[in-house]
Amino acid sequence: MVNQQTPLDTVFHALADPTRRAVIGRLLHGAAPVKALAGPFTMGLPAFLKHLAVLEGAGLIRSEKRGRVRTCHIDADRLAGAESWLADQRAIWQGRADRLADLVESQPPGKE
Repeated sequence: MVNQQTPLDTVFHALADPTRRAVIGRLLHGAAPVKALAGPFTMGLPAFLKHLAVLEGAGLIRSEKRGRVRTCHIDADRLAGAESWLADQRAIWQGRADRLADLVESQPPGKE
């Protein structure tokens, strides 16, 4: 089977890891240098950079280097795409739950 991931697949893969979700959460508050992003984690910088590479590959973040400092920024548009998909799924399941509730409430009382 050929690996044909859609952009949405790539985003959810990137968000599947708690370290990467924490990085996204931090970047929602504004851009940050890699060293500051890596600070809270108990892993070496090479391992942390792999997480950033996954986020960048998914298009969730971008980075720029000025001098010796690499700064990361979030790409809110890509994150909004995942949020939109989740909202669609939530609406589908809410509709199903509402129909089930209507069905249960319309049943005559049973023998207890």
